[in-house]
Amino acid sequence: MHQKPATVAFVLPCLNEAATIEWCVRRAGDAIGQLEAKHGISGEVIVADNGSTDGSQALAEACGARVVAVAQRGYGAALKGGFDATPATYLVMGDSDCSYDFLEAVPMIEKLIQGADFCIGSRFKGEIKPGAMPWKNRYIGNPVLSGILRLLFRTNISDAHCGIRAITNDTYKRLNLSSSGMEFASEMVLKSVLRNLEIAEVPVTLSPDKRGRAPHLNPWRDGLRHLIYMLLLSPTYLFLLPAAAMFVFGVFVLGVLLASGTSIMADVGGLQFGNHWAVVASASLIMSVQTALMGVFALVYSYREGFRQPTARAKFFLKYSRLEYWLGTGLFLILAGLIWAVSITVNWISADFGALNEIRGLIVGATLVITGTQIFFAGFLISIVAGHRSTHSKVL
Repeated sequence: MHQKPATVAFVLPCLNEAATIEWCVRRAGDAIGQLEAKHGISGEVIVADNGSTDGSQALAEACGARVVAVAQRGYGAALKGGFDATPATYLVMGDSDCSYDFLEAVPMIEKLIQGADFCIGSRFKGEIKPGAMPWKNRYIGNPVLSGILRLLFRTNISDAHCGIRAITNDTYKRLNLSSSGMEFASEMVLKSVLRNLEIAEVPVTLSPDKRGRAPHLNPWRDGLRHLIYMLLLSPTYLFLLPAAAMFVFGVFVLGVLLASGTSIMADVGGLQFGNHWAVVASASLIMSVQTALMGVFALVYSYREGFRQPTARAKFFLKYSRLEYWLGTGLFLILAGLIWAVSITVNWISADFGALNEIRGLIVGATLVITGTQIFFAGFLISIVAGHRSTHSKVL
């Protein structure tokens, strides 16, 4: 069967960009000309207009662009509207403020031709011209957020927030991107990493914004949104590691107090622990179990939705994760806690209701009952999240 020739679409989000949209459209057209001459790839420029009132639409059309009106406001909404309006093989996104030269997208498309699924520019490996990026973004915001991305997701991407990118249309559809705001850029990168896609990076140049007005981007607000989105897609760091820290603390303190017997205070390396610490340790254990369960819910959901690839450890865990095991574990802990509490009561009765000094044991018993109840009902919720399956490995 004859294969259709490859095509490319340059998608430019636009909101009152009359001062710069013509240059951007022409430059994108020049890039298409190069691609056609070198690789036989034809294409079009799409301006995804987000409700401009300054005549940007007419200026773009006069330069040869196809204008797609996108009613939903937001950077991500505009890009999705443009992407969804074209059947092109390759998609390029870039801002309409002259900050990027679309000719630099040509090597990005060539990376896709060579087999990459997604290609992102790197301003730090390329050039940042004077005045193009505020110092706090250049030396704090972008390096910190990109470093967090590399830590949380184990990727080598050097500039996670570069605005010029290229992606195959098939990959775009598979990622099922949903963000409508600035976090759309993070979602594209994170889901590409989580799905183990072939990601390429090429140096690009960042030039000063030529619109003569403040950018739509709010560094603090949008930086925080990027950070939150990274955490939302990293259940291990958001839920499981804090849960592990709280669990270790709680077990340590309760273990020390129980081992000290009837002593009023327990001494560990000069640190004194009393009964008040038992309450703190109990709360820490309860919170640790609840937080860990949230992490499990998030991971199972991400596996079921297909935007995260399970690790070997995750596959092993889900292999033995069944509703009956969760229910059995929960009932066992509840029963153990009740037996502990009943034994204290029996001893109190046998002592003819004398003075009672079993607060530590009672706290342990109550903690077992509470955590057992959490685990018991969590089993049902995990089965629901797994698609109403009692065998949770079926989400893989």
